[in-house]
Amino acid sequence: MSGIQSRSLYRRRQGRKCIEGCAEWLTALSVRIPVDQKSLMSHAQSASDVLMIRPVRFAGNEQTAGSNKFQQLTANNDASVQTRALAEFDAVAHALEAAGVNVHVFDDSLEPHTPDSIFPNNWVSFHDDGTVVLYPMLAENRRLERRVDVLEALSAQHGFNVARVIDLSHHESSDKFLEGTGSLVLDRINRIAYACISPRTDVEVLGDFSQRLDYEVVAFEACDRNGVPIYHTNVVMSVGTGFAVVCSPAIREDKRAAVLDALHAGGRIVVELSLDQMENFAANVLELRSASGERVLAISARALRSLNASQDAALREQVDRIVAPDISVIETLGGGGVRCMLAEIFLKRKAP
Repeated sequence: MSGIQSRSLYRRRQGRKCIEGCAEWLTALSVRIPVDQKSLMSHAQSASDVLMIRPVRFAGNEQTAGSNKFQQLTANNDASVQTRALAEFDAVAHALEAAGVNVHVFDDSLEPHTPDSIFPNNWVSFHDDGTVVLYPMLAENRRLERRVDVLEALSAQHGFNVARVIDLSHHESSDKFLEGTGSLVLDRINRIAYACISPRTDVEVLGDFSQRLDYEVVAFEACDRNGVPIYHTNVVMSVGTGFAVVCSPAIREDKRAAVLDALHAGGRIVVELSLDQMENFAANVLELRSASGERVLAISARALRSLNASQDAALREQVDRIVAPDISVIETLGGGGVRCMLAEIFLKRKAP
């Protein structure tokens, strides 16, 4: 536990302090830090820093179960769940740190209750031009996860340059949603945003993101074996530097070729998954980089076990190290895998 305990942990501000303080803080940021020009930059696909939110009241979220069929709320959802989920969380953080990834842990707070706070990638994304994006969320109790104090701490205490914050959360008033890098699988090198349209991924908000961050969009529909729309794109596919994984049978047939063509056009090998493997979170993986530049694949133990020998070998050829912790409680009750627990930080460090 020494690695976890040695990190600074931050608790969210209570009440409306985060919201009311946001405009003043962001105005100050926009004055002192210029946004880098895209035309002058080359983009990395994988980050060496990640944000994680350490749970204090993890539980299966009834407000998200209607659209997330990966959740199994019939599973044991008693008081022991938090203890077990916390142990899984710590194991993920330790394993990533041991692989050389910089893990920035922030504590959740007891109130307000945010049972899905362990999945921060749905409310925030960080970009290499200094941009931070805040996203509109479908479930009302998930909207409480957005935390300006985390952004402030990443800038002030952790030394990251935050140039601007784009807040898309106003779309919630129109019942339109885009849940971060759950809804978006980003090819950051080629500036392509893959998006599976669902109740949590709206075309209009997707267009807003695309215009503001200058991404081309590849949108499609995907369903599970029962014909139910899949809630997030990142359980259907993932994009790394030299590879992509995708459950092509889930994608609507008339859109399947376009998605595969776009992935191949990026020069990547494409590992295709079955519906069974998708249901075991085999697409919910994330390529990261260690501080020394090694490629690290974050995948759950359950997902890794579901791969066949050729798929496993293909992925191992593309990375230097695989981190595969057991997060069965989080996967079962939360309906998300390892990738969902990680918000990559592409922000640059401030000059000394």
